[in-house]
Amino acid sequence: MTGELDEVQIRQIDELLGYYRNLEQKKEDILRTIDEQGKLTDDLRTQINATSKLSELEDLYRPYRPKRKTRASMAREKGLQGLADFLLEVQDEDPCKQEALQYFNDVVLTVEDALHGAQDILAEQIADDPNVRKHVRNYTRRFGSLVSHAKDAEKDSVYTMYYAYQEPVSKIPAHRILAINRGEKETFIKTGIEVQSESIVGWMNRQFAKNEPPSDLITAVIQDAYKRLLQPAVERDLRNELTEKAEDQALQVFSKNLRSLLLQAPVKGKRMLGIDPAYRTGCKWAVVDTTGKMIEIGVFYPTPPRSDIAGALKTMDRLVKQYEINAIVIGNGTGSRETEQFVADFIQETGLANLAYTIASEAGASVYSASKLAAEEFPQLDVAERSAISIARRVQDPLAELVKIEPKSCGVGQYQHDIAAKRLDENLSAVVESAVNYVGVDVNTASPSLLKYVAGINGTVATNVVKYRDEIGGFENRRQLLKVPKLGPKTYEQAIGFLRIASGKNQLDATPIHPESYPLTQALLNYVGGNLDQIGTEALNQQLIDLDIHQVAQALEAGVPTLRDIIDALLRPGRDPREDLPPAVFRKDVLSIEDLQTGMEFQGVVRNVVDFGAFVDIGVKVDGLVHISQMSANRIKHPMEVISLGDIVQVWVLSVDVKHKRIALTMVQEK
Repeated sequence: MTGELDEVQIRQIDELLGYYRNLEQKKEDILRTIDEQGKLTDDLRTQINATSKLSELEDLYRPYRPKRKTRASMAREKGLQGLADFLLEVQDEDPCKQEALQYFNDVVLTVEDALHGAQDILAEQIADDPNVRKHVRNYTRRFGSLVSHAKDAEKDSVYTMYYAYQEPVSKIPAHRILAINRGEKETFIKTGIEVQSESIVGWMNRQFAKNEPPSDLITAVIQDAYKRLLQPAVERDLRNELTEKAEDQALQVFSKNLRSLLLQAPVKGKRMLGIDPAYRTGCKWAVVDTTGKMIEIGVFYPTPPRSDIAGALKTMDRLVKQYEINAIVIGNGTGSRETEQFVADFIQETGLANLAYTIASEAGASVYSASKLAAEEFPQLDVAERSAISIARRVQDPLAELVKIEPKSCGVGQYQHDIAAKRLDENLSAVVESAVNYVGVDVNTASPSLLKYVAGINGTVATNVVKYRDEIGGFENRRQLLKVPKLGPKTYEQAIGFLRIASGKNQLDATPIHPESYPLTQALLNYVGGNLDQIGTEALNQQLIDLDIHQVAQALEAGVPTLRDIIDALLRPGRDPREDLPPAVFRKDVLSIEDLQTGMEFQGVVRNVVDFGAFVDIGVKVDGLVHISQMSANRIKHPMEVISLGDIVQVWVLSVDVKHKRIALTMVQEK
């Protein structure tokens, strides 16, 4: 139906549709308002209807917008509009002074009063002219610079690089715009846009001055129009424009990072020990089975001040042997460095070949642990114990665990706190929904948190699905979902293609094939002489691969995109698309920043991607930065052209700053 557009493109269409509907509504409101004023001409109506940008529409409406009290409006109240029109037409000083005598009244007592009032009216008319605003805005956008100065140069802050800074408006990158905005908000810097005004004022003179050289009267009007009215308004417009562009970029970066985080490869079939590190209160640990179910929970003290290493080793030894643990997951919070060293030493001493550890981001774990959801899941446990379970599970199945956390708390953004909460939540929810539907959900194991992100299913229906599942002991086929309260035919139609039943009676229920395409799937199998029992076999797969899809589509009277999706699903039944991604990196030993030397080579995991580079975990407490200039031998515009969050990359150490705990890395090997 969409010509195989993906959901990102469809969302863009939806956003543009909303934008243009809003624009058309605004046009109708503006046309009505101007018409009510009796000022709507055919030419103005044509201009308004032809506008495709909100800023241009605002410029056209500006002269007719009801204004608060201004110097010009007060001058009009004094009856000086006629003098303003005369001044614009004649522009010579002596005739204008003579004309001003005609406008004396109770509040206009001198020629100077009259001329000043007329000049104020003219200045506002010129500043409100759509063509003038457009020219000044475009010129400032092209040739202006964003400039920042320290409010107090002696005061130290993270914004010191912006204490005396300037960069062209046309070139400043998104992350610097947001950094400057934040520095200004926190009152460390003052910011503005500077531009050579002579060219702008010269252009305005050529538009409005009738004499050469221009008279002092019209020169004063144009200077006032620009300095007092236009320049501040254009600066405000451009600052808003820059901020909007920067927020769009930050949202894009956050969204791509979040999607990569959610779609990290799950580590299946491993019993895990999750550890939430700490100092004074000890490290909470939790053993979870291969499905993420909690088996045992406790605390030990491998870190100061208690440092009961012997007791912790004894506990570790028991847990590993008793539960045949395959992997240990350590949160990267407070005490992580010492805990990691303790675990690495334990693995080295025991010499267990199949035991290794990995570090998991704790971002959002505390948010989940203190949530109502966690309290319902583990009412008998305290916050840190719940966190240990979450840390283990987020390696087993990142998507299933991370959907329990507010997307903005996942720690993979760039200045996300500077973006309007509503806009951030809407965008990130769309990313989570996209990721969940891309992977698909097994209705017999999914939590309500996961189910509510399936297209068409809300929180209430998700809870009802789990409740009904518990009552019947699990779903045997997709049709049973129609018996779930509040899950009607429409919701079923929208959601069912994303819901799987891995161990159902119908093999197609375990695939992304929609039930409405089951007859077509059967027809396809009949066409190649196969049946449902052969799904996934080499013989059937080869027959499907060898098909001329266009010929088959014509024979079965089916759409090529639908048929292509069905064949792909039959070739890899039960496939998890995340399995194609690199798995979590498990380690057996630990390094400290002091061990690093320039030129050392590492295999690292990308933990966050930002506009200026990427942070890579190389097994040291501190993530190293690969600057964008160190990502490729060729010039790239953005790090996401070459890497994504979760990627495993080969890096070399460029420099180490032990004092400030900074590591510079490169992905470009020296020849």
